[in-house]
Amino acid sequence: MPARTHRWLLITLAVLGLTADQVTKYRVFRWLYADGRLAEGTGNSHDVAPGWFKLIAQFDPATPVGDGALKSLRTWSAPVMPRVNHGALFGMGGEHKGQANGVFAAVSVAAAVAILVWGLQRKTARERWLVVALGLILGGTVGNLYDRLVFGGVRDFLYFYYIEWPVFNVADCCLVVGAGLLLLQALFVTPPAEEKKSEDAAAEPAKA
Repeated sequence: MPARTHRWLLITLAVLGLTADQVTKYRVFRWLYADGRLAEGTGNSHDVAPGWFKLIAQFDPATPVGDGALKSLRTWSAPVMPRVNHGALFGMGGEHKGQANGVFAAVSVAAAVAILVWGLQRKTARERWLVVALGLILGGTVGNLYDRLVFGGVRDFLYFYYIEWPVFNVADCCLVVGAGLLLLQALFVTPPAEEKKSEDAAAEPAKA
């Protein structure tokens, strides 16, 4: 009987991660745009846990929204462009703006393809928690890739300001949780093939 695979879980988690990321970004930025009533001309915020955590939406009216299909995608939340992170997770490389965004977009495409190829292999697809990790990473990667292609950078809105943690988003959460699960998988979970070899080796003396 063929071993059960979890390919469906990889795709499902990737789609759920992408959807959650984009829905929260569009909704929060639309809500905090507040019909253009921007604090100091840049954006607004909403305290979720006063003194600790808030939602924040920054905007950049000086950046043109462009024309065509991209314009409708860029202006669903507000008629002006959001202020974006051109770099990677936690703003790494963001000071180089366009160049950084292009590099990280290319890296995201390569990573997404590699994860799909890896995750859809029969051997990989048999390991549930490995598939869960890859699905979350894929969802986070594609979520931020969408932003890079449409907005020229990543929209961030989750801010733990008590500890001045860099502003992040749901896609970043998927990436961090997925990477953590991948690390735990590598450190503590024995692949099925290795388990079978260990069982066969232990059975050898009994046969003798």
